[in-house]
Amino acid sequence: MSGSTFGRFFCVTNYGESHGPAIGCVIDGCPPGLALAPEDMQPDLDRRKPGTSRHVTQRREGDRVEILSGVYQGKTTGSPIALLIRNEDQKSKDYDDLVDTFRPGHADYTYWRKYGLRDPRGGGRSSARLTAPMVAAGAVAKKWLREQFGTVVRGHLQHLGEIAIPFARWEDVETNPFFAPNAAIVPELEAAMDRLRKSGDSCGARLRVTASGVPVGLGSPLFDKLDADIAYAMMGINAVKGVEIGSGFASVTEKGSEHGDELLPAGFASNHAGGVLGGISTGQDLEVSIAIKPTSSIRLPRRSINQNNAPVLVETHGRHDPCVGIRATPIAEAMLALVLIDHALAHRAQNGDVVHTAPPIAGSAPDE
Repeated sequence: MSGSTFGRFFCVTNYGESHGPAIGCVIDGCPPGLALAPEDMQPDLDRRKPGTSRHVTQRREGDRVEILSGVYQGKTTGSPIALLIRNEDQKSKDYDDLVDTFRPGHADYTYWRKYGLRDPRGGGRSSARLTAPMVAAGAVAKKWLREQFGTVVRGHLQHLGEIAIPFARWEDVETNPFFAPNAAIVPELEAAMDRLRKSGDSCGARLRVTASGVPVGLGSPLFDKLDADIAYAMMGINAVKGVEIGSGFASVTEKGSEHGDELLPAGFASNHAGGVLGGISTGQDLEVSIAIKPTSSIRLPRRSINQNNAPVLVETHGRHDPCVGIRATPIAEAMLALVLIDHALAHRAQNGDVVHTAPPIAGSAPDE
């Protein structure tokens, strides 16, 4: 199946199915000499994995990553790095009734029309389970970016369904299962998810992901713009239906006198552009928000058809996230890191000899 490789210089080829024996990826183009062990990737995989709270799918996967190649004596060699994550808790019988039926909101119908057959077990290749290898690859990218430039990529939940989550502080993000940057609102989120789970329905979410310490100059004009590639990467995440860079759609109601970020000797006065101008990074924080649709697998009966075009009612049972956005923060971080390392390597290849006598102006405005 084509379309399973991401990146041009730091290439990640994703493989496996939701209910196959294993999933994983091959990273080709990682610079040599990077100290790398499973322990560098495992924390982010643990943040993403299912079964971490009552608010997400109860599929129990250890998501322990194995390095099969590309690392010798603890350092990357420059050759392809093969990563393996074994599937340990598949319940394929939960999908027996869906072999010739299409679930509303899922890729069942489109996969069948495109390929002539499909793997109905957990969605096969369309499953969000396949984001785990990207999180592992993203952890490698994060480590290289941090060591090379001091870049830090992090994210948090902004909305859970209709509930807006005011930003309080980054320290709160890792203290709750929602990646909420506000500990005070967690009881409200828990109560809302308990009600939603009992109802059999689902909800969407909005996430913010940022990168600080981004070097100036990443990206290219026209078709290799940094923000265009970020949008492409984010839309490659399961269930993402919208991407904003900087002010995003709020730009529609802003005036030019407000939106254009003034340049001062001390730094940019604002960051409505989200850290990108003309497709090239400014050195400010990259600011990205994504919209995630409600989970399509719900217990409530929905109208659909089968492969014979006959009408059916579909009730999806099994183990599913009532809101896939709850576990999406590490995924969005990983995809942003993969875009950045790809552009950093491209920039080094073409522009490594560019020298400026004046240093770049100061970076981004404080978090709000």
